Amino acid sequence: MISNKIAIAVMAVVTSTALASTAHAQARDQIRIVGSSTVFPFTTAVAENFGRDTDFKTPVVESTGSGGGLRLFCAGVGPQHPDITNASRKIKTSEIELCASNGVAEITEVTVGYDGIVIANSKQSELSDYTKGQLFTALADTVLIDGELETNPYETWDEIDPSLPAKDIEVLGPPPTSGTRDAFVELVMEEGCDDVGAEAAAEAAGIDPDEVCARVREDGMFVEAGENDNLIVQKLVANPDAYGIFGFSFLDQNSDTLQGSLIAGVEPTFDNIASGDYGVSRSLYFYVKNAHVGVIPGIREFLAEYTAERAWGPDGYLADKGLIPLPDDMRGAARTNAVNLSPM
Repeated sequence: MISNKIAIAVMAVVTSTALASTAHAQARDQIRIVGSSTVFPFTTAVAENFGRDTDFKTPVVESTGSGGGLRLFCAGVGPQHPDITNASRKIKTSEIELCASNGVAEITEVTVGYDGIVIANSKQSELSDYTKGQLFTALADTVLIDGELETNPYETWDEIDPSLPAKDIEVLGPPPTSGTRDAFVELVMEEGCDDVGAEAAAEAAGIDPDEVCARVREDGMFVEAGENDNLIVQKLVANPDAYGIFGFSFLDQNSDTLQGSLIAGVEPTFDNIASGDYGVSRSLYFYVKNAHVGVIPGIREFLAEYTAERAWGPDGYLADKGLIPLPDDMRGAARTNAVNLSPM
C-alpha cells in the first residue's frame, strides 16, 4: 500500500511538472523582439517576411532603444521576457553581468551589418560639411576657448567658424538609452574633443576627459527627440534650419526630403559607409536568449530567415532598406554563429 502511495505521489509530481512545462511552452507562441530603433526597420522587414512565408506567427518587434532593449532582455528567462533584442552597439560588460545575475546565461550575438550615423537636414536648406571638431564644439556642454575649458556659449554655427551657416544651432538627437547616441558620442564627440584639444586640456586640468568629451549640452541647442527616428524626420521636414542625428537607413528611406551632411568632405552614402571612407559608421547587432529556443516556437527558423542571403546579402531585401551588408566571409561566419546558437 505504501509503495502504491509513493508511486501515485511520484506520478502526481511528474504530471504536475509536465503540465507546468507545457504551460510554460504554450504561454507565448509568438517571438517577441525589442531594442534599437536603428535595427528596428531591418528586423521588422524580416519579421514580416517570416510571418508571410512560414507557418509561424509574425514576431512582435518593439522599438525601445538599445539600452532599454537590453535591460528588458536581461531581466530574466521566461515567456514574460523578450527572446531577442536589437542593438546598434555591442552589449556592455555590465549588461552581460546583469543578464547572468537574472539567469540569462547563454546569449548568442549576431552581427547584422553596418550602418552610418548621419547629421541630416531638409533639402530645403543648404547642404553642410562639418568636421568632428566643429560638431563637438557645437554640441558639447564644455568647450575649449582660448586654452580654457568653459561652459559652451555658442548659439549659432557661424560663431564656431565663419564658414558655417549663420543660423541657430538646433540638433534633434537620440536619448542616452539609444545605441545611436552611444555611437555618436564615441565616433563624433570623443574624436572631435581630441581633435580640438579639449581632451588634452581636461587631462592637464585633472578633469576626467569623459566629463568634457562625452557630455552633451542641455541648454536647448541639443534636443532629445526620443527613440522614434521617424519623428525626427518629420520635425526636420517642418523645420529646415534644424539637423537630426539618426541611422543612414532613415536617410536612405527619406532621401526625397532629407540630405546628409558631409563629414570632413565625405558624403554619407551606401558605398562610402561600406568602404569605411565615411568616418561615422558602426556595426549593428541582435542578441538571442538561447534558453528560449525550443520553448518559444520559431526562433531557430527566424534566425535562418534573417541570415539568409535573400535577406541580408548584397542583393537582399534588407539592402533595399539601407542595410550595408557584411563582407561575404563575415556574413558566412555570422550565419554559422546564428544557426548554431553559439554562445558568447
